[in-house]
Amino acid sequence: MARCPWCGEDPLYVAYHDSEWGVPVHDDRVLFEFLILEGAQAGLSWITILRKRENYRKALHGFDIDRLARFTEKDVARLMQDAGLVRNRLKLESLARNARAAQQIIAEFGSLDAYFWGFVGGKPLINRPASMADIPARSAVSDALSKDLRKRGFNFVGSTIIYAFMQAVGMVDDHVRGCPQARRRP
Repeated sequence: MARCPWCGEDPLYVAYHDSEWGVPVHDDRVLFEFLILEGAQAGLSWITILRKRENYRKALHGFDIDRLARFTEKDVARLMQDAGLVRNRLKLESLARNARAAQQIIAEFGSLDAYFWGFVGGKPLINRPASMADIPARSAVSDALSKDLRKRGFNFVGSTIIYAFMQAVGMVDDHVRGCPQARRRP
């Protein structure tokens, strides 16, 4: 049985595919991490972000929402010098804004988990596409979630980014038919 073809042969990509992609995440810190990383990925390949992931974890204090909410222009300037990150000023400036918006969601819903998973009724949307061509870049749910996030003040949360986020955190399981990971769930 073949894996989903998008992960190719790169060991980092294969490990990510086999152990994370499509697996439900309910930890607020990890949800926020993926939201930030998916935004950082915009216009780049996901393998680029995976290779920089540990650098992001270190530079962003383990994606500590409260700490990131206090980031200043001085922090952005420091991050712009870090070759281990995607040095895009707009993406880095969005960190504090997105963290503050996440704090508001947590205050309103109790957790990011409750907020995000509420868009899928608390259960993964399990698709079994026949091929990569059958996997959409967005959906009605990602459109609605993206719109709501933007309304709440988030940046880098377009529908395509949010659909990739939903796949990453298991809100959507798009493993193709025949992929060994598709057997985790019917």
